[in-house]
Amino acid sequence: MNSRVVVRSLPVLGLGVVLGVLVGAAQGVLAERGQGEALPLKELRAFTEVFAKIKSDYVEAVDDKTLLDNAIKGMLSGLDPHSAYLVPDDYKDLQAGTSGEFGGLGIEVNMEDGFVKVIAPIDDTPAQRAGVQAGDLVIRLDDTPVKGMTLPDAVKVMRGKPGTSITLTVVREGRDRPFPITITRDVIRVTSIRSRSLEPGYGYVRISQFQSRTGENLREAVDKLRDEGGGTLKGLVLDLRNNPGGVLSAAVSVSDAFLTDGVIVYTEGRLEDAKLRFSAKPSDILEGAPIVVLVNGGSASASEIVAGALQDHNRAVIMGEKTFGKGSVQTILPMDDGSALKLTTARYFTPSGRSIQAKGIEPDITVDPLRIASVERESRERISEANLPRHLTGEGEESGRESTLEKARRASGEETVKKPAEEQPLAQRDYPLYEALNLLKGLTILKSQRS
Repeated sequence: MNSRVVVRSLPVLGLGVVLGVLVGAAQGVLAERGQGEALPLKELRAFTEVFAKIKSDYVEAVDDKTLLDNAIKGMLSGLDPHSAYLVPDDYKDLQAGTSGEFGGLGIEVNMEDGFVKVIAPIDDTPAQRAGVQAGDLVIRLDDTPVKGMTLPDAVKVMRGKPGTSITLTVVREGRDRPFPITITRDVIRVTSIRSRSLEPGYGYVRISQFQSRTGENLREAVDKLRDEGGGTLKGLVLDLRNNPGGVLSAAVSVSDAFLTDGVIVYTEGRLEDAKLRFSAKPSDILEGAPIVVLVNGGSASASEIVAGALQDHNRAVIMGEKTFGKGSVQTILPMDDGSALKLTTARYFTPSGRSIQAKGIEPDITVDPLRIASVERESRERISEANLPRHLTGEGEESGRESTLEKARRASGEETVKKPAEEQPLAQRDYPLYEALNLLKGLTILKSQRS
């Protein structure tokens, strides 16, 4: 009875104005697209009725802007995990993220079954250093359950003042129960490209995220590697593991750097301007030198565009694990009030017409991220003449022989000094990369034999 009395006391003009605004907006959209669809007046009236009841009956007063903002967020969050309504602050954060510097933990996330799922931790960030892994499911942020949050709300909680900490409660495949990971926030500065020589003539380029200048930075990195190799580069390992994606144009630019013709990627959507096709220009910065691309379950979106394009054109061997499977394109649509819509507007397809959405890229060669334990050399050395006591000294061999005590100390590990990580064999530090380098050498030998 009380609710009926309150509803009757609401000004009829207020409801009419709200309905009029909604209907007018819908008419504008339909007129702009030239569609003859009937307006959903019944549903719009239901919306205004709910709006009125919340205004009148909710336990606390709520202003109109909050209600309408929440309604817009609900519309977007109900579509797919990647569409979202970005209030002005969130929109600024997104722009900062694509430029390469922002505050937070350093993880790329989306929503899955109401929880925050880690697509990938970003290189050299607090999240990666704390042990966050691709595929982790975050169920609590400090003492707050994630269930019921929108993705922007969860991201806002994870962001914060550098130096402050947050505890993520994580569910991970292979672990019996949830466990906490405490992370100290920091200013995140993403270095898109890192490169080094693995061996003379064999280069390594790591792309951690696709930003606006990634394509240009890639070319600079390859030029530097070529100079280090004496003017030649026999082959390249392109590392896209745990790369959550980024700017579509950057993925096209990276692919184009290695392809000389043909389609790189194309998109299909409902609108004509969502149907795009990108083709390669006739230049290959490696001049046909072999490429091995490393991927895993944290390789998503733009990473999958590059991997799919190079795979379809037989330009590279894809090695590692099946990729994430994000095959949709999001368009940022700025609004007049400083907010923006991040709206899924198209699906992208590899040159051969494959859709990656929810399927991912299957590697040509599957390599699990194994850890290779070191084995003391003494335990696997074969006995030779030089090991026999009182053997004759060979040419060039020092006459002094190791004493029994010295041998005992060496065998017991007493004098063994643990090598820093960067001095450990590549197979120990990064087994998939070790396999990629071996494959690259084999491809180089095969190419030289054919030429």
